[in-house]
Amino acid sequence: MLRFTLQRILATIPVLFIVAVIVFMILHLSPGDPAAIIAGDNATERDLEQIRQSLGLDKTLFEQFAIWLGNVVQGDLGYSFFQRKPVAELIFQRLEPTASLALGTLMLAVLIAVPLGTIGGWRMGGWLDRFLTCFSVAGFVLPVFVTGYILIYVFSVKLEWLPIQGYHRLEGWKDVLPWISRLLLPWLALGMIYVALIARITRASVSEALTEDFVRTARSKGLSEMVVLTRHALPNAAVPIVTIIGIGFASLISGVVVTETVFAIPGLGSLTVDAVLNRDFPVVQGLVLFFGFAYVFINLLVDLSYILIDPRIRY
Repeated sequence: MLRFTLQRILATIPVLFIVAVIVFMILHLSPGDPAAIIAGDNATERDLEQIRQSLGLDKTLFEQFAIWLGNVVQGDLGYSFFQRKPVAELIFQRLEPTASLALGTLMLAVLIAVPLGTIGGWRMGGWLDRFLTCFSVAGFVLPVFVTGYILIYVFSVKLEWLPIQGYHRLEGWKDVLPWISRLLLPWLALGMIYVALIARITRASVSEALTEDFVRTARSKGLSEMVVLTRHALPNAAVPIVTIIGIGFASLISGVVVTETVFAIPGLGSLTVDAVLNRDFPVVQGLVLFFGFAYVFINLLVDLSYILIDPRIRY
């Protein structure tokens, strides 16, 4: 297993390199000049040239990429063109809101979707199974921003139960309730997609596991349906469920960007939007590398978890 883990970690290097090259070329070849945005409308050509020299934009694309890549290898993601701060520092400052949103969404989705999918797979064709099917379709069809605005209108504007936008940092126990109140609507808005996705996969996996011989054997021994579901069917259906949770992480990254914009959460998503609009190359490249590494790392954890879920799997 150690060899497999090292191979997977080393495999991330060419993946991140290819992603970095693609993002670098797209950003630098697209229309727009960061120097013109920084200088403003009244800047002269000489002012623009000085800004380009100070930012290193007067060099060739190959030279700019080589300098940036060399700094990344040394752990330096560069400096923001606009905020004049290290990119790593900006990412670290915005990491808490995004991590709170992403982890809370996944936990909420798993806690809701797995029981729903398990019961739906157990009672195929029942009223709960039909409700699950309709809910899954709605979860896939409605975009995150539409769900977010509906939740804001109902629970914040009409009922006035929850804050509309913003984020409250979690610094102690006294901040738990304000922290939850600010994130509950974003969790629900972003979680609908994952509840629908995980519930459908859980339903299909559990229904298939219930047709296996070991389930019939367990029932013939007189075990209750709850024991059959929780101790026999669900553990053997866990591999596809865990897999879809890991795959869903890619969608979660894109969903975080939209959700943070709708709810004015100062996380990595809003930082990405601002950096793209301002053509802040170092910030965009650093964020893409960070998201790429996080995605590969999550999938590595998912692969390694198969050993714990199913002892028959060996690497």
